[in-house]
Amino acid sequence: MNAPKRKPLPALIADNKKAHFNYHIEERFEAGVVLQGWEVKAIRDGKAQITEGYVVVRDGELFLIGCLIHPLRTASTHVRADSARTRKLLMHKAEIRRLIGKVEQKGYTLVPLNLHWKNGRVKCEIALARGKAQHDKRATIKEREGKREVERALKHATR
Repeated sequence: MNAPKRKPLPALIADNKKAHFNYHIEERFEAGVVLQGWEVKAIRDGKAQITEGYVVVRDGELFLIGCLIHPLRTASTHVRADSARTRKLLMHKAEIRRLIGKVEQKGYTLVPLNLHWKNGRVKCEIALARGKAQHDKRATIKEREGKREVERALKHATR
């Protein structure tokens, strides 16, 4: 009997853990990222960070701002590397129009969740999100600490 084929999980490059704490995630989308050669080499070496990143809409296009890709010393001698440059995100025009409508009308924002490899290309998972209020953040912290206490109690009970 043949086992069902599973899709391989995308290789994670960088994760934005603050996004789930600061926002209610409504929908997720995957977008391509326009990169230069030195950036791809640096990403392969693990020099990417998107914790402070955000997505903006300019002239009907999406741009990733605040994503840091630190250049390698040996990657390129003739290119002046800017680690915090604005990078264009690639999506279908219909998806972009839909996102623009929701961001402008309903008070949503676009947040990068992670960078990952897919079929040899760097992709960015972005989310349509709504900001959490301060009391929601406190509830998240309380819930997380409650889970931690339960795990500690179970760990000590099994010893």
